[in-house]
Amino acid sequence: MNRVPLPYRVTRARRETSDTVTLGLAPAGPAALAPFAPGQFAMLYAFGVGEIPVSISRADGPELVHTVRSVGAVSAALCALGPGDQVGVRGPFGTGWDLQRARGRDVVVVAGGIGLAPLRPLILDVLAAPHRYGRLNVLIGARTPAELLYTGQLRTWAAAPGAVHCAVTVDRPAAGWRGAVGVVTTLLNGAPFDARDTAAYVCGPEVMIRVTARDLCHRGVPPHRIRVSLERNMRCATGHCGHCQLGGVLLCRDGPVIGWDRAEPLMSVREL
Repeated sequence: MNRVPLPYRVTRARRETSDTVTLGLAPAGPAALAPFAPGQFAMLYAFGVGEIPVSISRADGPELVHTVRSVGAVSAALCALGPGDQVGVRGPFGTGWDLQRARGRDVVVVAGGIGLAPLRPLILDVLAAPHRYGRLNVLIGARTPAELLYTGQLRTWAAAPGAVHCAVTVDRPAAGWRGAVGVVTTLLNGAPFDARDTAAYVCGPEVMIRVTARDLCHRGVPPHRIRVSLERNMRCATGHCGHCQLGGVLLCRDGPVIGWDRAEPLMSVREL
């Protein structure tokens, strides 16, 4: 991994929602970062502002794709970039989703809001090699229809041939919305998977992760086969500053993706 940012050039900037942008980044010089695994993250540096951790939302050869939501000074500066602008990038950092554990099993992907972005590379990998897995379930929740990411791709996934089940729900429907309404865990009721032989992957707000993981366990999915991403307060990406510490886990070093069997005791302590 690179500890000094490498210059990358913005090749494309696509607005997903009112506050979220997907950036395509290509090396601005001869040097490029090592390949990223789905679930890993990069530190993106907006020159003159600062840097933040952002998981990859797709990796196509040397090009990196990141979906960024504007929630602070650095993310706002990144969302304002356009083709030709430059950013500093270092990485890859963190653990990946580890699709190896899903070989031959049904796959359940549950995403809440911006949590779909880190899960997208995993979904694309499963769709690219369906013979390696059982049924693929993609379950997505958002607060409103206007906050859904990758809407064109969602339609493609829903129409994919083979054993693919894609369902979307929102908390607050808008005029013309004909889809499901409710929290994302309600979509588990209609998802076709064998809980005893399933690998599950969950990313979203922490309360959504807790509820979803516990619901999956109640349905019979073993905790060690539920992987969750806890992108919490990461700053240095090297485990030195301690801002992302959760119990004995430094999420930028030991995560952000960890098994629910490991995450649940740590997150339960925070609820007390």
